[in-house]
Amino acid sequence: MLLRVLKSKLHMAAVTQTELHYHGSVTIDRDLMDAVGLLPYEQVLIANCENGLRGESYVIEGERGSGAIQMNGALARLAQKGDRLIILAFAYSEAEDVSSVRPQVAILDDQNKIIEQFAGEIT
Repeated sequence: MLLRVLKSKLHMAAVTQTELHYHGSVTIDRDLMDAVGLLPYEQVLIANCENGLRGESYVIEGERGSGAIQMNGALARLAQKGDRLIILAFAYSEAEDVSSVRPQVAILDDQNKIIEQFAGEIT
């Protein structure tokens, strides 16, 4: 049996920009993507800590070092600049392997700088 488990997490990412008239996605600074193992076009779940709204989309690579977290297209309706988000990506694992899964987690400050980073543990 396959189980869907957490693979990557950006915790408390701050929205830097919204672009309603774009064809969708979330743009993320490539350095932040690398820190948690996110790939271009990977599906993500985005939870807005300010208003409780959630949405799913895919990742577009942003400029390295920019701190970019840009909500594009319909996602732009879910957040505004400065809102804090949790961005999650999942992967499938065989049930017997779940105990060895170590999600890559980065906790960010209000400028999207990593203040803590670790490989989590499912317990």
